[in-house]
Amino acid sequence: MTIRVLPPHVARLIAAGEVVSRPLDVVRELVENALDAGATRVEVEVEGGGLLLVRVRDNGAGIPAEAVSLAPVRHATSKLEPEVGAVERVTTLGFRGEALWAAAQAGDLHLVTRPAAQVGAAEVFASGESVTVRRTSAPAGTTVTVRDLFARLPARLRTQAPAAVEAREITALVGRYVLHHPGLHWRLTVDGEPRLTHAPADHRGAVASVYGPLSANRVLRVDAGGVCGVVSRPELTRARRDRMHFSVNGRPVVAPPELERAVIEGFAELIPSGVAPLCVLDLRIAPEDHNPNVHPAKQVVALADLPGVATRVREAVTAALAAHPLARNAPSLIAPPEPQAAPNRGNFPDLTLVGVYQELYLLAQGEGDLWVVDAHAAHERALYEHFTRTLGSAPPVELPEPELLHLTPEQVARLHERGAELRAWGLVIEDFGAGLARLRALPAVLAALPVPRLHEEIAEAALGENPDPRRHVLARLACAPALKAGMLDGSRGEAVLASLGTCEQPWSCPHGRPTTLRLSERDLAHAFGRRGVRDVARGRDTGEGQRVGPFRE
Repeated sequence: MTIRVLPPHVARLIAAGEVVSRPLDVVRELVENALDAGATRVEVEVEGGGLLLVRVRDNGAGIPAEAVSLAPVRHATSKLEPEVGAVERVTTLGFRGEALWAAAQAGDLHLVTRPAAQVGAAEVFASGESVTVRRTSAPAGTTVTVRDLFARLPARLRTQAPAAVEAREITALVGRYVLHHPGLHWRLTVDGEPRLTHAPADHRGAVASVYGPLSANRVLRVDAGGVCGVVSRPELTRARRDRMHFSVNGRPVVAPPELERAVIEGFAELIPSGVAPLCVLDLRIAPEDHNPNVHPAKQVVALADLPGVATRVREAVTAALAAHPLARNAPSLIAPPEPQAAPNRGNFPDLTLVGVYQELYLLAQGEGDLWVVDAHAAHERALYEHFTRTLGSAPPVELPEPELLHLTPEQVARLHERGAELRAWGLVIEDFGAGLARLRALPAVLAALPVPRLHEEIAEAALGENPDPRRHVLARLACAPALKAGMLDGSRGEAVLASLGTCEQPWSCPHGRPTTLRLSERDLAHAFGRRGVRDVARGRDTGEGQRVGPFRE
């Protein structure tokens, strides 16, 4: 194998790709530059998913005219002193000195900047290694525009995500900066349409801007041990940890699992197992105790004392909850068991109902075994498959009057991305601007379901993060009307068993929980310590319907 030294122009492209591999990276780098410049107002514009244009405008310190020609030069930075020890005392959000250089390598860079005390502004045009500087006029601050990203790199351009997907990711990214820097003015515009706006506020106000006022009204302030921000009340939880946000010294980061667990442990018995709260927590760490440069996109930081930081987070969350009456009066909750793997069978057996337990569980026999059926999960599976089969069998139901919905910026982005897909199966939601949308039509099979807040439930599921909105909507709506504890009797139990037997996939509910548990007579005998029991050579043991041997205790 021959080893070759790459020519400089190839090495430059590889290095630039480590910093800017997609438009999202450009937005991140430029926003962090604005924050490091002390900006109180940050405006982001995106066109064509960022491939056509990314522009970040701020009112920060600006770059002096005598230094502006160095801005697009590789490894030129104002954020780090030129000495080895400075790397251990980083107090800014970034210091690689490659952001503007990488953007100029990947696209066409245009920078206009003026410090407040300077007369006249400077303008920089950079494309590849070509740099032009001239004088101009502009307000104080800096505006950086990157156009035609990857136009000179067709292979990389072909691998980019669709514009709607990238716009959604950029919206989510800017939302995270809003959450962790709530005291600033923020504005995000996508293809000329305001997507996210935020006026200076506290963390609660930032939650309102990103996730809506209902979530903001259910958060508690956290401020202890170098941890500040907000955490949701116990009644506001999610099945995923996608709304657990952390920053280290102002930089939003992908949190280590230890920090996520610390927040959940801070709730103790206030929330059941398997769910996660909403939280926005800013961690203050001594510069020498963390390394912000271990990831090319700076999404991961290395912490010198991760267990100690996790302890601080847990104690801060516990203290915030303890100050609320609910923390002292909450009941103790029991974690659900781990789901069991579905039996490897092609057909569901014919089951005979023998009893009902706790008005929720069905006891049945079939194939020589005892079956315990979770009536809620089974009914949920049957409803889900019914909805799936009949979804497109009738025209959509037009609402007499369109219903106005409040959407988060990410939901608006997903509406633009998924609108055609939703209309194809009868769900018509139209963007109404300013974070509002109009629900105009529903699939016929869902329109009359006895579900509280039906329209909001459908919109939230259709515009959530789940990659399959159709399945997510049907699974969510199958859960609400399914039989609950206290609603079950013998006749309903028979109906549940019959409907479960007609399902294509009867072994689990749409959310993955098992519908049935199976116990053979042999297992029962062994559990009771019987010796020389009649060998039950039927059911799952051999599939034969014959017993052998005498029955003895």
